This record gives sequence, structure tokens and C-alpha cells, in this order.
Amino acid sequence: MGGTEVLCSPARAVAAAVREAAIAIGAAEDFIPHVERPADPKHGEYSSNAALVLSGRLGRRPHDIATDLAERIDCERAGVSDVSVAGPGFLNFRLSDRVLWDGLRDLLSQDVEWGRSTAAHPLRYNVEFVSANPTGPLHVAHGRGAAIGDATASLLEWTGHDVTREFYVNDAGRQIELMGESVDIRMRQASGEQVEMPERGYQGAYIIDIARNLADKIGQDLSGMERPARVRLLSERAAALLRGEQESDLVDFGVRMDRWFDESSLYGGGEVSDLLDRLGESGLAYLDEGAVWLRTTDLGDEKDRVLVKSDGSHTYFVSDIAYHLDKAVRGFDRAIDVWGADHHGHVPRMQAALTSLGLDEDFLEVLLIQLVTVMQDGEEVRMSKRTGQFVTLRDLVAETGPDVARYFFLMRRAEVPLTFDLDLALDTSEANPVYKVQYAHARMCSVFRRGDVDPETIAATDADLAHLDSGTERQVLMRVLRFPESVRAAAQARAPYQICNYLEEVAAAVNGWYHEGNLDPERRLLADGPSRPARLALARAVQVTLRSGLTLLGISAPERLERETG
Repeated sequence: MGGTEVLCSPARAVAAAVREAAIAIGAAEDFIPHVERPADPKHGEYSSNAALVLSGRLGRRPHDIATDLAERIDCERAGVSDVSVAGPGFLNFRLSDRVLWDGLRDLLSQDVEWGRSTAAHPLRYNVEFVSANPTGPLHVAHGRGAAIGDATASLLEWTGHDVTREFYVNDAGRQIELMGESVDIRMRQASGEQVEMPERGYQGAYIIDIARNLADKIGQDLSGMERPARVRLLSERAAALLRGEQESDLVDFGVRMDRWFDESSLYGGGEVSDLLDRLGESGLAYLDEGAVWLRTTDLGDEKDRVLVKSDGSHTYFVSDIAYHLDKAVRGFDRAIDVWGADHHGHVPRMQAALTSLGLDEDFLEVLLIQLVTVMQDGEEVRMSKRTGQFVTLRDLVAETGPDVARYFFLMRRAEVPLTFDLDLALDTSEANPVYKVQYAHARMCSVFRRGDVDPETIAATDADLAHLDSGTERQVLMRVLRFPESVRAAAQARAPYQICNYLEEVAAAVNGWYHEGNLDPERRLLADGPSRPARLALARAVQVTLRSGLTLLGISAPERLERETG
């Protein structure tokens, strides 16, 4: 299956051939050549600067080294038809037709499995994301974390790992009690009492809705209760309602969690108390002025951190440590957490604490999600969770649809702030990147409908692929064959945006190819002649690839769109 390896990762095969030739002329055994796609396709499918890198090490002119390497490279094993030397010593490679044809046949035979691969060392991943406090509706920043967390989990699954999607429910602590107090105030106000909402109370209109809901459901049960018990019950019921709404909003957004893990269970199950005992016995924790502290300065932190306050209440840090230890106990090899950018300082403390407790230093990986700014008509739509003037995920999805919302959240790096352009999101033309990709998929489907062709019956063996031209059609084929390689690279980098970039690149090439038929009838995909079977095979490859890429991102691949004939 050597040909398949070249197919699935042609860059890897080219790099291996360059490395072998380099070692033969004196390069170190650990030399790893860099291989990339040239900016100009006329130069071939891949290029390498290996000769320039080796020049100083070998004491020879780059051009001479490049010529020597080109002569030694085994083109057949590398899956290339020729190697050329350009400029001061760049190596350019053109893939052989055999590799491309084998690749197309393999793509069509894999169909829905196209882009998936097995891992040399499969791991069990726990991907925890969103994890919003059950004190209010999900807002757009939660939506970005949901999209990136879900897509990252999918990338890991597509590359052969076992993944559990998890939501950590912060149902313990002062914020839950404060919500109960806020609901209690709204209920008392509704009954005519003259009471004011505390300054830090939850002011949003959703609190009034919850108060009405709970008054109808448990109003009788509250009568006669002392206020602490009343607030405690309201806190529990309100949190349950909001958690249900959050789950419903995520399902509407296309995200389904495998597990909802309650922070409160760590206290009820004894994990927190066991952790405190363990830290005390190890000397990592100490008592000072009535509070329990963790010696995080010994772990590289700027100051020690409180685990238990002097009033006996626990900080989120202690339950967070216990929670991640529980993940290890449950058998996960790696934990990937998707956190907001405001948790940046918490990352090294958590990693150091877990390492000090015996976990592998690679166990915890954190993806930090930067803030989202929603813009419409050139103005920012303000968000404020306390006053209730924030953009909810539910409202955004209702406005744009889940496909557009997900794609916009995914198409930029997680570590940079995102401006969500609502005007562009509502544009149904190809100026909107998600529609650009979906139109490309729908156009291929329309070709099959107009030609009365069942795409599932198309096989590359039925076509003489030599009839594909060496220009546009070869470039389209090259792009779709890079899909598995792109998935692996995005998974390794935890970067779903790379798949968005890839899909838009494919869509641009496909839409250009499709529109060539508007200028030349003989270039139409359904034009009669010897090229027709090969073009239909390529159209099917495009359809499969775009469908797989959109599916990976949790986005639909419609077969019909109103403007699909563009």
C-alpha cells in the first residue's frame, strides 16, 4: 500500500525522499526537510528549501546541493513525475498522474469515510467546553467555545482517538446562592413587597421569567420556609431550569454533550475533602490565619493560592483540581479544556498543581478562547450579563441559523478576538464564506440531477482520467486529495479554522471550474465527449470532500440552494 501512503500524505512521501537523498550526500541522520506548497501552482505541487538549509552545514553552494539532491531522489517512491531546481536552490516537485489517479479512486471508494484515519497511538480524550455557570442563558462567547470545542473533538475522532464531550456544571459556590437570592427578590416584588435587588444581583429579565415559573410550580412549598432554606431551594430549581435551557440551546446549535458533570458531586462524593487531606499530608497545603493555602509558589506561581477561605467556603481552585484528578481516575489519557481568555493566569497554576500530584505534564491542555464582538450596521452590539443586555446564543442562532453561526465562530483562530459581522452573516450570497462552500457542494449535486446521474454509482475505474486537463481540473483534484492531510494537521494543531480555510480554498477552485462552462460549452461538466466520465468522477470527489469537511465541522451540506446555479 505504498501508493496509498503517498496519496494520503504526498508531502510526507516527498519529504521522506528528500531526507533520504540528503543523508546520502552527508546530511545528519536527524535532518528533517521542510516541504510546502508553492505559491504558484506552475512550479508544481510541492517545493523544498532543503538545499538552502544544508548549504551552511555542508559548506557547498545551494544550487549545487539542489542539483545533487534532484539526481538522487527516487521519483517513483516519492510519487512524483519530475523534480526541478529553481532560483538559488529550491526543489520543485510535480506529482505523478499515477498518484493522482490512485488517489481519486481511493477517495471515491472511501466515500463517507474519506478524511478519516487511524492513530498510531490512540488516546482517550476528555474535551470539556462551554461549562457556563447555570446562572443565565448562554451568550455568544459561549457559542464560540461550543463551536471550537465540538469541532476539536470531531477532529480528534476523525484522526482515530476516543473522545468524550463534557460540560462541567459550576453548580456550587456563591454565584448559585446569589441567583437564588435574585429569584427570591423578584418573587417577593411580584407579590407586592417593597424590596430592592442587591447591587450584585442578577438583573436580567430572564430572572423575572424564572421567578414566575417557580412561583407556579413550587410557590406553595415556599410558604413558611425560613429564608436560607427558601433561597437554597430556589437556587437549586433555578439552576436546573437554566441548565435545561443551556442544553436545549446547545442541541439547537448542533452540540450534544456526552456527559454533564456537576461540580457539587465533588463535594457530595468526598473528592474535595480527600484532595485536601492528600495535599495536607504531602505538605503542599498549609493553614494560615484560618485559611488553607496551596504552595503554588513552589510550583512557579507568583504567590500561594487559597483553597479554603477562613469562613470555611471553598474556592473554585480546589474543586477544579479535584475535577481534573477525577478525569484521570476515569481513565482519560488527556484532558483538553476550552476556557475563556480571562482564565489565562489559571492555566499554569492548574498544570503545575496536577503535575505535583503525579499526573503527566501533558495531561492537561487548555485552549483559550478570545472574546466575541457582535457588530451590526457598523456598531457594536453590547453585552452585559448582569444587566441582561447581552446577545444570547439562542437569539444569534435564531437570526443566522446554526450553520452560519458555527462557521463564523470557527473560521478564525481561537486565540484572536472575533468580530462577528452580523451583516455578512445574514448575506446569502457567496460573499458569505459558509454559503460559498455550501454553494460549491450544491452545484455538484445539481450537476448529477441535471444529468440524471446517481453519484453513488460513479467509480473512477469507469473513466479515462487522462482526459482531465492539466490546468484547472488537476488543481481541483490536487485540492480534494489534500483533505486527509488537512484534517490531520488541524487535529494536531487543535485548529478547526484550518478546515474552514481548506474548504474555502476548495470551493474557490470548484466554483471557478464550474463557471468555465459558462464561457465554453465544451468545458461544461455534462458536455458530451470523452472527458465527461472523468469530469463526473471529479465532481463526485468534490461532493464527497465538501460534504465530509462540512460534516466534520457540524455544518450541513445541502444538496439544493436557491442560488446554486449561480
